[in-house]
Amino acid sequence: MGHERDRLLSVVAACHLLRVGQASDAPVTDATVIAATKKYGFSIADVRMRADVLRRTMPSGQWELARSGTSSCNQLAGLTGARPAPVRFKKAGETKPIWLRVSGEIKDGFAERVVAEISKQRAVGVVIDSPGGSVNEARKLGRYLRTQGLRAAVDKSCLSACVDVLAGGVERYVTPGAVLGIHQSKVPRHLSSHESGQAYVALSALYLREMGVDDNMALVAAAVPHNKIFLISIENALKSRLATNVISRL
Repeated sequence: MGHERDRLLSVVAACHLLRVGQASDAPVTDATVIAATKKYGFSIADVRMRADVLRRTMPSGQWELARSGTSSCNQLAGLTGARPAPVRFKKAGETKPIWLRVSGEIKDGFAERVVAEISKQRAVGVVIDSPGGSVNEARKLGRYLRTQGLRAAVDKSCLSACVDVLAGGVERYVTPGAVLGIHQSKVPRHLSSHESGQAYVALSALYLREMGVDDNMALVAAAVPHNKIFLISIENALKSRLATNVISRL
């Protein structure tokens, strides 16, 4: 029993170490770590001490940290029922999730600026309100959200390329009044032939499939002229897995 408890503490510490490493900030941990300390009676001091031991003895650097930490957070999710997500400690010792609000057109450099702000704010996800813009920038940010275990949410509007950002969240929240819409993307000039245009639609489908969203949405979007918009109902957003949950407010 003592051996199992010691092993579990290492799992909790590995998950904690992942979040500290991602944020480069000691006051950060994971929601599953907090749930495990409450369920199994570990103190945060115990977790931090074990994390320090793991950090010194881990042989393979950042790759091993990411692999071990992600696996550990997922294991804790199964044990506690909590969802893996970075959270930040407040002064009193409790944790508070921080969301980053992002609005406006998605232009060149958008993903890099948002990523920098996520890191600065130690955010657990983004609340996005955008009419769309650059598909490449949107997918770059979407993939970053997914690889970092971050969430996405919409409580106003998310149209066109913005939907690719929402799709990237490990959890995707919408409020009942959220407006979601899709249409044809403007195909870049170097892909202006019929065959290349078809390939562009296929890439859209593959991205959605990569994110666990129904890739038929790419076909629906391709059928809507760029100067029009197809509104996705909240019900269909849930059915297609573009949204994973409806919440009353953020």
